[in-house]
Amino acid sequence: MTGPTPDPPNPIVRRRELSVEEYFQGVRCGDVATLARALTLVESNLPKHERQAEQLLSQLLPHTGHAIRVGITGAPGAGKSTFIESLGLFLIRQGHRLAVLAVDPSSTISGGSILGDKTRMTGLAADPSAYIRPSPSAGTLGGIARKTRESLLVCEAAGFDVVLVETVGVGQSESLVADMTDCFLALMIPGAGDELQGIKRGLLEHVDVIAVNKADGATRNAAALAARQFSAALESLAGRERSPTVLTCSALLHQGVDEVWRAVEQRYQHLNSTSQLDRRRRRQSLRWMGSLIDDRLRTALREHPRVRALRPALERDVLAGTIPPEVAARQILDAFGLQ
Repeated sequence: MTGPTPDPPNPIVRRRELSVEEYFQGVRCGDVATLARALTLVESNLPKHERQAEQLLSQLLPHTGHAIRVGITGAPGAGKSTFIESLGLFLIRQGHRLAVLAVDPSSTISGGSILGDKTRMTGLAADPSAYIRPSPSAGTLGGIARKTRESLLVCEAAGFDVVLVETVGVGQSESLVADMTDCFLALMIPGAGDELQGIKRGLLEHVDVIAVNKADGATRNAAALAARQFSAALESLAGRERSPTVLTCSALLHQGVDEVWRAVEQRYQHLNSTSQLDRRRRRQSLRWMGSLIDDRLRTALREHPRVRALRPALERDVLAGTIPPEVAARQILDAFGLQ
């Protein structure tokens, strides 16, 4: 005898694809589920999704631009996640709605985001006035996700009036995050050897606020000393119309975080009152257009059939030293159609 026939396995339930209008209405209503799907659409590299995302962004654009955009960087160990959670909870108490775009290092196996920040900001993630979106950096320069700027615009259209963009804090991310935000905040730590090692030319050109974190307990005095050293170094360097504000704080104890935000607000209000904010954002949009053109040209070059057929042999020849890289590059560009 045989037993009862087992039920067939449940088929995979696929979510119905949304129209651009449904994405638009859901985002504008602040529906979190639709917002998440809209951000996934914007991040997608599929040609169909890219066309839909362009249509959606065109519809959302008139409803963007009302948030304070803040970039946050800092070396590993500076306590960025703790700081962002402390700052975020403070902002929510002040009546703000906060979106955090946390650019996580991508998995080298799957290419997906490790999602560490969302698991660390448990208190902030649970608050309905906050939305945390970890995005895989996918190997892009400085850990800035390729579609972070578009994600920022979608969050603004959803009604968030403060958007924080956290980078992994490596490489040349300073210029990239500065090109999509209004204020750039660098988080430092005391007692890391040479306290001035973080004062690099690229950082100086973009940073607006420096916050020395972990100003508590045994490191309180070291944090104050580091802040004085940063201030002295900045005063001795010319080339900036406004010197960055240098403060200390303890994200762990929620001390001084309000003063850091006050410095960010003062920077934003200065830009707004002098009409620099609109000009800055327009220039950012223009530079982003150029960046997108460069990115898509690289993708088109990489995926061109003749280039894909020719490139492996040329790379072997360059590695073997039998042809100069300049000759190989010219042959690839000729195959692509550039004369």
